[in-house]
Amino acid sequence: MLEVTDLTVAYGLIEAVRKISFKVRAGTVVTLIGPNGAGKSTTLNALSGVAPLHGGRILLDGQDISRWSVHRRVAAGLVQVPEGRLVLAGMSVRENLELGAYRRPRGDVAADIARMEARFPILHERRNAAAGTLSGGEQQMLAIARGLMAHPKLLLLDEPSLGLAPLLVQTVFEIVGELRDSGLTILLVEQNARQALTVSSYGYVIESGKIVLEGPAAELRSDPAVIRTYLGQGM
Repeated sequence: MLEVTDLTVAYGLIEAVRKISFKVRAGTVVTLIGPNGAGKSTTLNALSGVAPLHGGRILLDGQDISRWSVHRRVAAGLVQVPEGRLVLAGMSVRENLELGAYRRPRGDVAADIARMEARFPILHERRNAAAGTLSGGEQQMLAIARGLMAHPKLLLLDEPSLGLAPLLVQTVFEIVGELRDSGLTILLVEQNARQALTVSSYGYVIESGKIVLEGPAAELRSDPAVIRTYLGQGM
C-alpha cells in the first residue's frame, strides 16, 4: 500500500527526518514509535503533504505521490487524523463529518454519516452540538470518524491517545483494532508504545530522524532495548 524511500524533511538547516525508508502492507497496522522530537509526526505530515518534502519518494498503491498536493493525496485515499484532533470547534459534529467527505460525490454522504453515528453513538447524541464542547475522548472519536468519511485506503493516525484518560485510551485502541479487523490499512504514530505494538503487525523505532530498529511488533515487544527505553523495566 505504501512504500517510502529515503524520505527527508528539513526545517531550515535542521533535518527533522533523514533518509528513512519503510513499507506498509495493505490490510495491516504499522506503528512508528520513538521519543518526543524524533520525527514521527513530521513523517506523517510529509506523507500527507502538510510538511514539505526535501528528498525521497512516496509510493501509494504503486503511484508516486511525492509531489502531489494535499487534496489530491486525500482523493487518492491517503487520509490523516492529526495530532491533537484539530476538530473545527465552532462547527457542529455533523458539519465536521460532512467536511471529511468534501472530496467525494455528495450523494452517499448522508449514509456514511449514519454509519459513523452507528459506530460512535456519542456522535449521534451530540450531532448538533459544537465540536468544541465535546470531551477530549469524544473529539478523538469525531476526528477518526471525520477521517473515515474520506474513504481512506491508508489512514494516518497521529497520537490518537494523546491527553486521554486511561479508560479512553483503551477505547481508542479498541477502535484501532476494529478498523484493522475490517481490513483498513493504518500507519500509527503513538507515544503509548505498548498499546501501539499490541494492535500492530510491524513496527519501526525512530530516533533523531532515523529508523534505528524495525521488526514484527511481537518481536519489538520482547526486544530488551525496546523494553528498557519504551515499555519500562520488568513490564
